[in-house]
Amino acid sequence: MAGTTDSSTDESISLPRKSSWKYIGPGIVVAATGVGAGDLVATLIAGSNFGYTLLWAAVIGCVVKISLAEAAGRWHLSTGRTLFDGWASLGRWTTWFFVVYVVVWGFVYGAAAMSSSGLPLQALFPDVMGLKWWAMLTGVVGLVFVWFNKYDVFEKVMTVLVGVMFVVTVYLAIRVTPNLGDAFAGLLPVLPDEKDSILNTLGLIGGVGGTITLAAYGYWVNAKGWTNAGWMKVMRFDNRVAYLTTGIFVIAMLFVGAELLHSAGVAIAGGDKGLIQLGDILEKEYGDATAKLFLIGFFATSFTSLIGVWHGVSLMFADFVERYRKDRAGAGEQAVTGEEVASGAREKSVPFRAYLLWLTFPPMILLFQGQPFRLVIIYGVLGAAFMPFLALTLVWLLNSGRTPREWRNGMLSNAMLVIAGLLFLVLCVKQIADQPWAGFF
Repeated sequence: MAGTTDSSTDESISLPRKSSWKYIGPGIVVAATGVGAGDLVATLIAGSNFGYTLLWAAVIGCVVKISLAEAAGRWHLSTGRTLFDGWASLGRWTTWFFVVYVVVWGFVYGAAAMSSSGLPLQALFPDVMGLKWWAMLTGVVGLVFVWFNKYDVFEKVMTVLVGVMFVVTVYLAIRVTPNLGDAFAGLLPVLPDEKDSILNTLGLIGGVGGTITLAAYGYWVNAKGWTNAGWMKVMRFDNRVAYLTTGIFVIAMLFVGAELLHSAGVAIAGGDKGLIQLGDILEKEYGDATAKLFLIGFFATSFTSLIGVWHGVSLMFADFVERYRKDRAGAGEQAVTGEEVASGAREKSVPFRAYLLWLTFPPMILLFQGQPFRLVIIYGVLGAAFMPFLALTLVWLLNSGRTPREWRNGMLSNAMLVIAGLLFLVLCVKQIADQPWAGFF
């Protein structure tokens, strides 16, 4: 079994487990994977531009993600089926969307993740080698680590890296001496007084702490060895811990942006390079040791996202291939189960490793040649469409006869998922409209 010794995939053992800290794991993994360098920069910029005004939006963003991850985990545990198996039951269009998405998204994301992980290493060791070589090294290290280890080792390493992220972000938040009065005032839902403030606020709510990794949460729940409804309380507790952790990261970085950047009128660039700028500012304000500690935290943040995607999305791809094989064999009614994921066999399968290779080596081309213009547009459109796809298909699955009645959505779950779906749909339309379509054709 891939999970811990406390876990079981025996369907006869379905008595409710009490939620306990000793079971926590998949939540830490999804929190670490979901919060990348880009999320930290987005939060920093929000703090830099608006001070504490949008603190409430960051908190709501975490609540929205709790509802999405909980729904994905609930589907896996209540039905015993994987999320892709549920998607496949909605029609072939879900399969086509997923295939195009993971192929294009994985190619572009692989380059971005490696570059993001290489940046802090290049800043820490500037005389060793260039950024592209650091980036490729992190990709290969991530590949080797995920290739040769199953979920239990992967979870332990992610937990250590999350600990590093936690110490660094909380230390920085304390070091900048936040104004707690203004911070509490930032919990009141107030919009900044400027153009496009509503869209900027929605972007902050929707942009921090998860993309396809929210869908991967159910797979990590299964990989832990939780495969039936007896683990439901444990999963829900684990999920809340995940987004409490995410909330701490987000609030800490917003404090840094509000105090260090907003008060001094300092602007930083978007993207990963904004964090390098922040490292330079921290060195001037607090010395070399603080700057280096921050770069270590920056690396932990980026590398957890890299290996999290390398593992979680590869599991999803392997699940897609298994569903496809059953369809081709004429066994379309035979479900793809969470027990198959819990066995650990998927992590050693050919499709899992093939997608690992796809994430690692082809994207290295982009590190040297840059991203093709049309590919970037397609990547932006597919990325924008995935979150409304996830939210709205979860509403569909969890209100239908595919889910046992006692585990179907209640009013609160439906409200949160519909709000999430509409939020991401608005952001999807905006992102598609913002693409430079004139040069595409």
